Amino acid sequence: MLGNSETQQLKRNYLFAILICVVITMLATPLRQVLDLANIVMLFLLVVFLVALKLGRGPAIMSAILAVALFDVFFVPPRFSFTVNNAQYLITFSVMLAVGLATAHLTAKLSKHAAAAVDREQNTRRLYELARDLAGASSYDEISKALSLFVAWSGYTAKLHLLDANGEFPSLSQDIAFTTIAHMAIKQGALVNTSQLSDEGSLTLVLPLKSPHKVRGVLEANLEKYVGDVDKEMLEAVVNLVAIAVERLHYVALTQQTQLDATSERLRSSVLSSLSHDLRTPLTGLVGMADALALTTAQQSDSVHNAAIAIRDQALAMSHLLSNLLEMARLHSGKVALRKDWRLFEDVIGSAIKLLKPTLAQHPVTVTLAPDFPLVEFDDVLLERVLCNLLENAAKYSPLESPIEIREYISGECACIDVSDHGAGFPAGKTESLFHMFERGESESSTLGVGLGLAICSAIIEAHCGTIKAVNQAQGGACVTLCLPLGKPPIVNPEIEEA
Repeated sequence: MLGNSETQQLKRNYLFAILICVVITMLATPLRQVLDLANIVMLFLLVVFLVALKLGRGPAIMSAILAVALFDVFFVPPRFSFTVNNAQYLITFSVMLAVGLATAHLTAKLSKHAAAAVDREQNTRRLYELARDLAGASSYDEISKALSLFVAWSGYTAKLHLLDANGEFPSLSQDIAFTTIAHMAIKQGALVNTSQLSDEGSLTLVLPLKSPHKVRGVLEANLEKYVGDVDKEMLEAVVNLVAIAVERLHYVALTQQTQLDATSERLRSSVLSSLSHDLRTPLTGLVGMADALALTTAQQSDSVHNAAIAIRDQALAMSHLLSNLLEMARLHSGKVALRKDWRLFEDVIGSAIKLLKPTLAQHPVTVTLAPDFPLVEFDDVLLERVLCNLLENAAKYSPLESPIEIREYISGECACIDVSDHGAGFPAGKTESLFHMFERGESESSTLGVGLGLAICSAIIEAHCGTIKAVNQAQGGACVTLCLPLGKPPIVNPEIEEA
């Protein structure tokens, strides 16, 4: 359908075509005695050509028919009549009309193609400018500004609606209907025309911002007129450019955050390493003197002896925390060389239980060993440290006299160890974050610790290309599972007894 302005312009084109045919007739009439009729025919064909070139096909066809009629009336004898004395003029009229119509069609078609080429060139230039602006955008506001500048030339408006981390539209929190349409466009992965979904008559197109990895949001385009295939292709090109720009900003922000985290981690590790080395010597002396004080006060009063024992225990606890800090700094420095060898899990399980005998004195420990368990390649010192940390946590966070279970088993291509207790378990939703540095189940807890035990375990197991995870058991209590790859253990030949 044509708008009022286009209808008025078309009427003016037809009137101008009529006017120019009348003018050329008036100019050629005095020359009738000088020029041959064939030359006058050329003048009328020139008029048809110019009308087709400037005004389009419709006015050109009308001017071709009108030129034949005016030529017949004003130039072919008898004049001022449609009667023709010579039948040969009928051939002239037919050829004149055919040439006029063909000229009108070809010229109008050429003019249309030229206009389309100009439009494509302008659209390409504008898309290039949009791509240039989007490439230099450093924020989502700058992307919206570049988009607004682009659509200002197109006679419509456009808005960006981006998804947040939860897959929702913060900018559409109050517009439930449009939110539903936006999710529909994302689900279908194609353009949605809202005029087909409502009776308001408004023309709003919703296009998903499909980036190479995921959909980042939608583009809302509000138009005032019918959109053809060319305009839809333009909108889809704009959407693709905007989606790529949004995807780039997302990964730029992610990279910056990763670099910031890595810098913070290195700084924290450097500070920990420096403090730990500076505190290790005086703390070692403090532990030795506290132990000597506890021995020398054994024959004194109970209050003095108990105070000396409390000082020794606190010094030992501080020494243990400092050892964890040093171990964490050493693991994060990347300078740990694994001394891996093929060993049995039961060896490190037994040595860990033996080392923690005082800590596990009030917790019965049950060990379940699998028969014919294969050899596994690992660093026994580091894996022993992992088991000591897990057993110490199980003892600290479970009631006295509650059992602790250790179980080894094969799961797929991995050799696994479970360490389970019967305590309160891990806080809900924190089973993964507990393996981060300085992360504790309870921020304010009476249990001594700084939240490095599980972080050390995770770093050691990852260095072995293994996995570690924490879960809450259905029957109560916590369970930590560590798994190491089985690999291909060496073949051990049985010893031959001598006769």
